[in-house]
Amino acid sequence: MSENSNESLRQAALFYHANPKPGKLEVRATKPLANGRDLSRAYSPGVAEACLEIKDDPANAALYTARQNLVAVVSNGSAVLGLGNIGALASKPVMEGKAVLFKKFANIDCFDIELDEPDPEKLADIVCAMGPTFGAINLEDIKAPDCFIVEKLCRERMNIPVFHDDQHGTAIVVGAAATNALRVAGKKFEDIKIVSTGGGAAGIACLNMLLKLGVKRENVWLCDIHGLVYKGRTEDMNPQKAEFAQDSDLRTLDDVIDGADMFLGLSGPGVLKPEMVARMTDTPIIFALANPTPEIMPDLVREVKPDAIMATGRSDFPNQVNNVLCFPFIFRGALDVGATEINDDMAIACVSGIAELARITTSAEAAAAYKGEQLTFGREYLIPKPFDPRLVGVVSAAVAKAAMDSGVATRPIDDLNAYKQKLNQSVFKSALLMRPLFEAARASSRRIVFAEGEDERVLRAAQAVLEETTETPILIGRPEVIEARCERHGLSVRPGRDFELVNPENDPRYRDYWTSYHELMERDGVTPDIARAVMRTNTTAIGAVAVQRGDADSLICGTFGEYRWHLNYVTQVLGRDGLSPHGALSLMILEDGPLFVADTQVMELPTPEQIARITIGAARHIRRFGLEPKIALCSQSQFGNHREGSGRRLRDAIELLDQKGCDFIYEGEMNVDTALDPDLCARIFPRSRLKGQANCLVFAHADAASGVRNILKMRSDGLEVGPILMGMGNKAHIVSPSITARGLLNVAAIAGTPVTQYG
Repeated sequence: MSENSNESLRQAALFYHANPKPGKLEVRATKPLANGRDLSRAYSPGVAEACLEIKDDPANAALYTARQNLVAVVSNGSAVLGLGNIGALASKPVMEGKAVLFKKFANIDCFDIELDEPDPEKLADIVCAMGPTFGAINLEDIKAPDCFIVEKLCRERMNIPVFHDDQHGTAIVVGAAATNALRVAGKKFEDIKIVSTGGGAAGIACLNMLLKLGVKRENVWLCDIHGLVYKGRTEDMNPQKAEFAQDSDLRTLDDVIDGADMFLGLSGPGVLKPEMVARMTDTPIIFALANPTPEIMPDLVREVKPDAIMATGRSDFPNQVNNVLCFPFIFRGALDVGATEINDDMAIACVSGIAELARITTSAEAAAAYKGEQLTFGREYLIPKPFDPRLVGVVSAAVAKAAMDSGVATRPIDDLNAYKQKLNQSVFKSALLMRPLFEAARASSRRIVFAEGEDERVLRAAQAVLEETTETPILIGRPEVIEARCERHGLSVRPGRDFELVNPENDPRYRDYWTSYHELMERDGVTPDIARAVMRTNTTAIGAVAVQRGDADSLICGTFGEYRWHLNYVTQVLGRDGLSPHGALSLMILEDGPLFVADTQVMELPTPEQIARITIGAARHIRRFGLEPKIALCSQSQFGNHREGSGRRLRDAIELLDQKGCDFIYEGEMNVDTALDPDLCARIFPRSRLKGQANCLVFAHADAASGVRNILKMRSDGLEVGPILMGMGNKAHIVSPSITARGLLNVAAIAGTPVTQYG
């Protein structure tokens, strides 16, 4: 990297830490404190009640305080990253960063605590004294052998999990990567010879983990800066190193590398030479984990051992051994069952969960976060990526089960499947709201045709449909393209075997499809030649005809192109027998709950009759999500203060709804802030039918609805489900080009409900 690049990176990192406010953390209240009543409950006198409950039973701290979800990240700054002993204060950015990772990946709250105490026994005293505050302790960046002393003392004296991540987090991820590397190489733990460099905390912990996984102690050759750790050596020894001392006359790394199956490096740059690698076995496993420069660079390994399986600690090479794959999730599981410690069973469960996750299909979210990387299990994909959202469900649930099975859980979980589902809901924001629709979809067996079948998102959605529903996906696309893309993206599904294919270039139904389309459109200027061309090139039209002919039950299209272009062909083919599109409804999942928005796409300037129809359709769909509709008809007009424009059309729509005797709550015309602020609504219009916050906003202009939807999406981290095309009897849904694979799965669940249940 050039000097200019280094300086640019340095300045960017400093700017990131300093702006918009210094640091990476803040403390936020989880309870309201808006008036005297709140104050009397949060503090004196109400707080005394919680104190007395905890005094009577300490376990009540998990009920009345944040302790059960609060971890201390503790360091004395004596071994910080590759920076060495930089002191407690200088370590604070790292500890803040660790706390951010806990929150991001497992929703665990953290305090970073930097202690200016070099003495390990005194440091342990301080940590133990903090026990009442925290549900668990994460020790970080404490030099060896002091870290062994601190962790041992804290574990003996504290009744909560104490985990030195530099040791055990690294060991767990190495264990998972080694498990899968051996699978790829066709070798077994009990048969391999391991040569390791680095006798520090992480190195020793990794070796101990490999022993637990089946490696024989006599097959481990540990080297440090002074050479081989051998029996009788006195220089720079400690009890932890002595456990791996070999009874041998060999003295150097170069002496012991012959025939090694695995090299494990946690030492420094350039320690392993290419000529040493050449003397290892066939298909050697090389974990060169020194950061930022590994013990040997991957390109040097490839020159002498092209079949080698490599891992490093760097993100710019495949197989990054990163502790973030472990520590958030092992703590999540431990905290949720009230574990008194993190034991070997829990650590091995973590290893198994991480390793297993890499062997199954890559998640769409991980693929999106690491676009362009090959995420198919094999020599270059041994462990999942940190942004794989399935980690929390798979790994934390495995850890929780191991804690219960091994007897260290004080709050056992009755239903592990429900617990895993809850964890997934914390990552997939749509999971809880979508549950009723997935249950309905599982009870049916509808056939869903995806128009853009060659799109990666569609391929991932098709696999998810097969895994999570009883629906049958049908994809429109060229078989050779779909086959190649499934292979490239690590998907296990294949056309013909797992899902049906409609090939626009060569399908036996081609004549039936173009003649059907021609019969529908011959009085709209479509000649036979045009019909043939459309059925060769227009996948939306092909999908619509498939539904019209009964070859599919519902069409999903729109992953590229303009909404109204797709709507035109959907309406041409399927807008018959009383069906016609009368609105698009988007569900926005926000931090404080769901909010539906309509009509975002279909009616540019709807009439009162159309607005009433949109409102009734929205109410019907809201109930499909298990919610009661509370609909606000929104405008710049507020209960009659603007006599014309959108206000007039909304007032007329309200009259039509009143005449129909609708069985749901609706109100308007009103401003958006009035719809979402119950106090404001009550002050402006005390007799409003809307009590509480509206959960659906209906607009009199598509520009307004679309604008609100996009603002919520981009500025409020809103997750969109939909849009749902209303009025088409669930025969078609047109998504937006920004949709994700999970978004497509959600729309497939919506499409998967039979028409008879659709209303």
